[in-house]
Amino acid sequence: MSWSLPVIILAAAAVSDVWRVLGALVSARIDENSTAFRLVRCIATALIAAILARLVLYPTGLLSEIPASLRVGSMAAGFAAYWFAGRSMVLGTLVCEALLVVGVWWLG
Repeated sequence: MSWSLPVIILAAAAVSDVWRVLGALVSARIDENSTAFRLVRCIATALIAAILARLVLYPTGLLSEIPASLRVGSMAAGFAAYWFAGRSMVLGTLVCEALLVVGVWWLG
């Protein structure tokens, strides 16, 4: 039975890799300025924004124990850092995380 785990891993990788290769082949032919591509990009961005809003406004687990003002404030500060640093996703994320960690530490 020791061979079953590697077989399962290889089968899962094979199925996944087929879609990755097809995606790479199709994406080479997509015009980034097309209406369809812009629509897909807008929908993907909206989904990410909705997930983040849900995490901040309606958290579950340990995140729900953090005050809403700290969650929203750190998110707003992260967005401000992102915006003023020339749309730097890394800096915005680091500022948001740092304020959240320091705020949780400060509150005990």
